Amino acid sequence: MSSEAFIASGGERLDVFLAEKTGKTRSHIKTLIEVGKVTVNGKAEKAGKILKVGDEITVFYDEPKPLDLEPVDIPLDIVYQDKDLAVINKPQGLTVHAGNGVKGATLVNALLYHLDALSGINGVIRPGIVHRIDKDTSGLLVVAKNDKAHVSLAEQIKSKTCRRIYIALLEGRLTADNGTIDTFIGRSEKNRTMMAVKTSGRKAVTHYKVIKRYKGYTLCRFELETGRTHQIRVHARYMGHPIVGDKVYGTGKNAFGLNGQLLHAEKLILKHPSTGEEMEFTAPLPDYFKSVLDILERQ
Repeated sequence: MSSEAFIASGGERLDVFLAEKTGKTRSHIKTLIEVGKVTVNGKAEKAGKILKVGDEITVFYDEPKPLDLEPVDIPLDIVYQDKDLAVINKPQGLTVHAGNGVKGATLVNALLYHLDALSGINGVIRPGIVHRIDKDTSGLLVVAKNDKAHVSLAEQIKSKTCRRIYIALLEGRLTADNGTIDTFIGRSEKNRTMMAVKTSGRKAVTHYKVIKRYKGYTLCRFELETGRTHQIRVHARYMGHPIVGDKVYGTGKNAFGLNGQLLHAEKLILKHPSTGEEMEFTAPLPDYFKSVLDILERQ
């Protein structure tokens, strides 16, 4: 275990003082305080403690565990990378990280092969992973290459300053040109592997706008305000217009012979964790998605 020590000038809250000194968010500092990783003059204190002149504050950090995942040479579309982050255009069919029921190599295995560093905040199973997209969803996600960048990016997602915009093809024709779906999402009572709109659970807000209507289908753009598991897929089903090709939340039809849902993370807007510069990334629709739209255009 490593540690870092600071001397207070007096008058500051403990959590505010440490957030400024370490560059970590107050929520991260509060977690460290709550689990006993922070002392003031050798004693544990609460986050709101007002420090006195000369107080010695020590922060203890767990040593990162060595990664036990194997790098795998899976081709990756790396849209951008620098010393702090990488933006990946994930293909459909690639799971982001290991977990229950996950077999074979994941995006994390590929990241270990292609990138020179990954943050360790999420441990040995999910190094670098700040947020994720489903296995059968394609498109953009950002990866942190160090812990400071990870904390900044995670805070942007939590505070909704990081914007994540998707394109999906829905079954049926939506009547409204745009709207907002504001519900609670939780684990389905009927099938514990699925999520569902419920009267309780975690708040889930999705904004949508129609791009184009086809005969029997609607192309929509979705923007996440929250990031619940399967959120867009669950909300599309809740509207009565599930995503085309969705094997879990769809109608069971597969008129286009798809391997998964036509849902693509098209755009990602964030602030660089070191410079504060706003960065915008866009990934074009994959060929199988464009092929379906071409068929609908001809109809």
